[in-house]
Amino acid sequence: MQIDPCHCCGGLLHPRPQGRRALGGITTSLLAAIALPSRAQAADPVPRTTLSPDEALAQMKEGNSQFRTEAPYRAAQGRERRVELARGQAPFCALVGCSDSRVPPELLFGRGLGELFIVRNAGNTIDTAALGSIEYGVGVLGCPLIVVLGHESCGAVAAAVEVVQRNAIFPGVIGEMIQPIIPAVLSVRRPSGEIVLDEAVAANARRVAARLKSQSPIAQEAVRANKLKIVAARYKLDDGNVEWFEDI
Repeated sequence: MQIDPCHCCGGLLHPRPQGRRALGGITTSLLAAIALPSRAQAADPVPRTTLSPDEALAQMKEGNSQFRTEAPYRAAQGRERRVELARGQAPFCALVGCSDSRVPPELLFGRGLGELFIVRNAGNTIDTAALGSIEYGVGVLGCPLIVVLGHESCGAVAAAVEVVQRNAIFPGVIGEMIQPIIPAVLSVRRPSGEIVLDEAVAANARRVAARLKSQSPIAQEAVRANKLKIVAARYKLDDGNVEWFEDI
């Protein structure tokens, strides 16, 4: 006996009761749905960026300079751009940033729709989901640049400093969230025990960038082929300047 497919989900959520064969069919259908573009996409896909890693970084630096000096710029975000991006995306930079409301990447770098592939969380750290997202940006979307962006007065890094210096305890899962930042904090602790927050912010951004370079096979392969550059950076809240750390 077979169950008719549900009209709301096409049978994916209510499959025919055929055991493992049915599960295999669901998996195949889902993978096909992800992998195969629509006819419109296949006929006229959005091309990958042609920027080299150095050119992509230069674009980010120029955009921040325009933001910092309040120079006029025109980001790609009108109706024509929206229609173009409906066919697909081809960003030129994958960015790991902090959730802080004062640090919106598109504004800081003068970018428009479809140019940045962004992962944001408190403390700009990398877990499995974030790492997979960045690998998707590089391996599937063709981003030639990864930027890990820390910022001045980061609350997550400050919390990690509190843990190291005062054994602070935070409610909920906040403590678990900041655990990946603690090694960076320890790396800048001075013999006196003093920890300068801004130094810890930079160390955390550098550490995350180094982890991407050393632990991601997709990133490693792209770097070896000179198709990817990974840099860390630190944003200053008061003057809008981004300081770059390219020696990762």
